[in-house]
Amino acid sequence: MKKTILSAEESYSFADYFKLIAYVEDLLEYFGYAFRRENLILPRSPLALPRLEDLKLRLEENLPYISMTSEAARREFLLAPVLMEVVHYTHTQVRVEFPLTVTAQLKGVIDYYLHSPQHQLLIIEAKNGELERGFVQLAAELVAFDQWVDNDMPQIYGAVSTGSVWQFGKLQRSTKTVVQDVNLFRVPADVEEVLRVLIAMLTAE
Repeated sequence: MKKTILSAEESYSFADYFKLIAYVEDLLEYFGYAFRRENLILPRSPLALPRLEDLKLRLEENLPYISMTSEAARREFLLAPVLMEVVHYTHTQVRVEFPLTVTAQLKGVIDYYLHSPQHQLLIIEAKNGELERGFVQLAAELVAFDQWVDNDMPQIYGAVSTGSVWQFGKLQRSTKTVVQDVNLFRVPADVEEVLRVLIAMLTAE
């Protein structure tokens, strides 16, 4: 029996799920999906990253002088530099504020949608540093993409980020299970790990 956390007569956007007072597992159960948290074995790219040291240097030099109290600042000075490096190494298409409608309860705007013919990656900017609420929103978007994407890739990856902190997850399509990584990655300290994970998610065979 589906949990009555949503009204069948109401329309919901992805942003509404960020505000929803609900456990992620209950939301996923409503849509017919399972959930678990674990130490997720994330893919990591072995590529040489010749621009890595320059990125680290720019972040470490500039961040002490920039106030990160606004979402715009975190987006411009933390998220954007990392994503631009990912694009450099993967040549992946990036859609910013990508609109998607699957059903009345699975629709809205996705912050960052990175894709190639065989890879899909969703990135959510967690508002007000709320990673857990951000992951609830990400879970809804992963479900929407699972129903929207017409190919046989076994999983869809996602990430929630405040700019300075990243958390990853994935949807295993065959079992309809969303997995949340228990680990957190910090930028700039873990920027190499973040880059290698993101690049692998978009290039792995």
